[in-house]
Amino acid sequence: MSVTRRSTLAAASLLAAAPRGIFAQGSTTPEVRKATLGYIALTDAAPLIVAKEKGLFAKYGMPDVEVAKQASWGATRDNLVLGGGAGGIDGAHLLTPMAYLIHTGRIVQNNTPVPMALLARLNTNGQAISVAEKHKALGARLDASPLRRVFTPESKVAMTFRGGTHDLWIRYWMAAAGIDPDRDVSTIVVPPPQMVANMRVGTMDAFCVGEPWNAQLINQRLGYSALITGELWKDHPEKCFALRADFVERNPNATRAMLAAVIEAAQWCDVAANQPELAAILGRRAWFNVPPADILPRMQGIVDFGDGRTITNTDLTMKFWRDHASYPFMSHDLWFLTEDIRWGVLPPDTDTAALVQQVNKEAIWREAAARAGVAQGDMPRGTSRGRETFFDGKVFDPENPQAYLQSQSIKRMGGA
Repeated sequence: MSVTRRSTLAAASLLAAAPRGIFAQGSTTPEVRKATLGYIALTDAAPLIVAKEKGLFAKYGMPDVEVAKQASWGATRDNLVLGGGAGGIDGAHLLTPMAYLIHTGRIVQNNTPVPMALLARLNTNGQAISVAEKHKALGARLDASPLRRVFTPESKVAMTFRGGTHDLWIRYWMAAAGIDPDRDVSTIVVPPPQMVANMRVGTMDAFCVGEPWNAQLINQRLGYSALITGELWKDHPEKCFALRADFVERNPNATRAMLAAVIEAAQWCDVAANQPELAAILGRRAWFNVPPADILPRMQGIVDFGDGRTITNTDLTMKFWRDHASYPFMSHDLWFLTEDIRWGVLPPDTDTAALVQQVNKEAIWREAAARAGVAQGDMPRGTSRGRETFFDGKVFDPENPQAYLQSQSIKRMGGA
């Protein structure tokens, strides 16, 4: 079973295309003043939170935008399905693959699709894979193979949502070391803010999550970070900003207004001098309710792994704007879909190219970026970032996803 030839050829065609979209003419006045956006307590939600805190939504004509905390990614999905008009949410800080899994109905009750529009990436890098203190002496780091000695089918390895980014990072890490994530361990779902508490009770062996929860685990001496995900794939895509497609269709100006605010906020978040203030904002009770000391160091690129290693490398840690972090490369969405095929979340005959065309709204990003004052020359020239190389030497060529899938020795490609 494999990605269809039709899908592969279409992917090559779409990723070679020049940037699309003509800037909107006429009035830019938003059709509505309010939208409700969900977020999870993770550092990469910062652009949405800053856009609210710094009055940027209001600056672009959307003063009543609400940024509402969600209990889990499952709750985020359920509230997106409801929609803002029915007491749910209009859009969210979202695991990138979730936009596609909701759009196709794969994770929705009765498999009923809810069309989605992916408007921006919120960040690259900035996640980690952490291991329980009881396994520290084994020395598993980027190479997970030392854990093969202690992992059993009863070992609990946690991620935040099936088919989401954290699921894919920890699966990639284990599989690269010959550990089958579906047979050699028990992979479980735990909401991000509950990761540390679950590790504390001693029943979990490892987890993958965003910050500040890996840093908090170390500060509470409950484990260590085997790796930060920028080591697994440098400048990898992570969360996205997505809206229900019907909101975008009804409110194109409001969509661009909110997106311009989020883009301006991403730029603010990536200014080093702003990061102490950013950590203080995120740490407030109203947002994360955690000490800023759990947030700031890793945001600044200062990583204490908790096993004696420390690094200072801002190029491997979270980026909100630098190096086109905000732009939603179509090639990255294609990788997420390919990995979800690899692990049986999506069927092997999924027309990935068609899906990317339906969901990814990079042309709207370009229009909103222009409105936020981004020069044309500072935007990516195309929709693909090209070939991507992973820590184990595997290469994803967006013009040939099939070859990438064939190169993976551990996979599960039989449908969800």
